[in-house]
Amino acid sequence: MVSDGSNNAADLMVIFGITGDLARKMTLRALYRLECRKLLDCPILGVASRQRSDDELLQFARQSVSGSGEKIDEDVFNRLTSRLSYIFGDVTGDFLYTQLAERVRAHHRPLYYLETPPSLFGPIVQHLGKAQLVTNARVAVEKPFGYDLHSARELDAQLHQVLREDQILRVDHFLGKEPVMELEYLRFANLALAEIWDRKSISAVQITMAEDFGVEDRGRFYDPVGALRDVVQNHLLQVLALVAMEPPASASAEELQDKKAEVFRAMPTADPRRYVRGQYEGYLDVPGVAPGSTTETFVALQLEIDNWRWAGVPIFLRAGKELPHHVTEVRLLLRPTPRLAFLPHPTEVDPNQIVLRIDPDSGLRLQIITRSNDSWRSVHLDTLFRQELGEPWEPYERVLHAALVGDHQLFARQDSIEETWRIVQPLLDNPPAVQSYQRGSWGPPVAESFCGQYHWQQPWLAK
Repeated sequence: MVSDGSNNAADLMVIFGITGDLARKMTLRALYRLECRKLLDCPILGVASRQRSDDELLQFARQSVSGSGEKIDEDVFNRLTSRLSYIFGDVTGDFLYTQLAERVRAHHRPLYYLETPPSLFGPIVQHLGKAQLVTNARVAVEKPFGYDLHSARELDAQLHQVLREDQILRVDHFLGKEPVMELEYLRFANLALAEIWDRKSISAVQITMAEDFGVEDRGRFYDPVGALRDVVQNHLLQVLALVAMEPPASASAEELQDKKAEVFRAMPTADPRRYVRGQYEGYLDVPGVAPGSTTETFVALQLEIDNWRWAGVPIFLRAGKELPHHVTEVRLLLRPTPRLAFLPHPTEVDPNQIVLRIDPDSGLRLQIITRSNDSWRSVHLDTLFRQELGEPWEPYERVLHAALVGDHQLFARQDSIEETWRIVQPLLDNPPAVQSYQRGSWGPPVAESFCGQYHWQQPWLAK
């Protein structure tokens, strides 16, 4: 992982929301795993709204790490907890920042990680600035970055009243997933792939993010958001940019961000006529969901990239909850070959496919055609990254380490965020009616034929 400077590592990490849901599920586990790798070398100060004793905080940390499935090594856990301390108070009031200043001023390069509702990002940063605590700091903020294009720009303006652009880290944990990071290398380090990665060879792109579970206990959070805002505007469009971008000219974070931004600028806005919204049966019974809610839990949409490499190649995205499987993949459908006239029974064969599975058990699949007796059949050449490359880092390990060392490659940039909101804004302004679908199905029936001649391919499922 590359830092932006030789002396750019944070010497203090301050986590706003240390006792919240994200910390419980992800952050504390990631910090524990970084401690296992001996990659933590700074104190960690937690901030929360209500008082807890040191023992209560340590017990919360232990339950969070073990509850995530991690087997605790006591020596590692003790090293982690020796770094932890805690203050509490109202993040919108001045007194908390008086306490914080006493802890922070002995450090030269703090990292503030805001695991709070987005509505608090602006007030927290404003108070940090008022207390003169941001001179050499970095501030990481979790998605969502706004609710639409207008609110994304408003949030950015609030942050820039206090912070420079190079101080802001916009967290999208999908960018820390190993197969997502591998996309750049798979595409450009392998001539066999690089030479066919364009409109001359590829007829369509399909990206699927399927979850086999529902909203569960997140109804209050999810209902104002929905699938389009939750995973498409950020996760899937960021993945698409890596699939479609031109090769960066250098290893700098800015160069990578520039190439991704070029993709988004080349994309026309989405057409509401090529957009399907679904809601699984029983969603309205989830606690926290508004009566009669029309929030979508499934989306399918078609996009385009109007540039030399991708013009004319349809891009199909779908994402949803309560679908048959848990799987996230990128699938490239290659153009068909001419009819095989040399067979005893001349025929057309299925096109080749390239599949990058992101979750679960990431890997790469090539679907090729081989002869079988007097006919043909598809054969899959599969590579599972875990088997070939070993145990991968988890996304939040990557993201937190990148934030600590000052590597901007794994974070979203504001111009790209605004472009992705621009792309989906017509779908927010003129959404089609939401359609009900059965749990365990692939969304509303109309979504099955959404891709026309390309039809949705059966995902590559982990064994």
